[in-house]
Amino acid sequence: MTQLPTHTDKKLGLVIDLDTCVGCHACVISCKGWNTENYGAPLSDQDPYGADPSGTFLNRVHSYEVQPERGEAQLIHFPKSCLHCDDAPCVTVCPTGASYKRVEDGIVLVNESDCIGCGLCAWACPYGARELDQAEGVMKKCTLCVDRIYNENLPEVDRTPSCVRTCPAGARHFGDLGDPNSDVSQLVAERGGMDLMPELGTKPVNKYLPPRPKDQLTLQSEEIDILAPFLDPIATEPRGFLSWLDKTLEKL
Repeated sequence: MTQLPTHTDKKLGLVIDLDTCVGCHACVISCKGWNTENYGAPLSDQDPYGADPSGTFLNRVHSYEVQPERGEAQLIHFPKSCLHCDDAPCVTVCPTGASYKRVEDGIVLVNESDCIGCGLCAWACPYGARELDQAEGVMKKCTLCVDRIYNENLPEVDRTPSCVRTCPAGARHFGDLGDPNSDVSQLVAERGGMDLMPELGTKPVNKYLPPRPKDQLTLQSEEIDILAPFLDPIATEPRGFLSWLDKTLEKL
């Protein structure tokens, strides 16, 4: 079985803002495109235009309607991919050593040349973040676009995971969560970032920022009427036909 490193130099990961995500699936499409054309075996599709299409995706977005204790129900869009856990059960269960966690940055990867497609890592992952590619017969997972973030041939602005670079709402953030002074660590501290299912003890690196209540408005002084600007009178004195009508009615 594969051994996990006792420590990693960095903890690269994602911070996903559930308050900002609009469920547009741009991250899903960009992830599919980049990982089909670059690192590892392509992400295949089976019968994509038929009656029962299926395929391999490393990132998916689920949508849930939740009911807060106070206020109205909210629709929450929940992106999910590999969380690159510190205590990753998908690594320790691998019989060939194909799954491993890198010491230099904490990224969990799969050496596809050693993967036998047994599926044990998929069974061990409590988040459902691994998928067996039906065409290639190997296990696929999020790589944090390791072939992008270290690629010096790319402009510096593009050296970030494809999903982060693509997100139009700015809901995805990337950085070193092992550094308390990094932008992502400070964002987690400010917004109360959460682990996904912390009771499992996997210590996921990726964090989620909770959604804010949508039906509460903090007012500084008095109640605000949002229709007030549209209800203001355009003219204080009637003119033209309205002026004639007003004077005529006064004589009745």
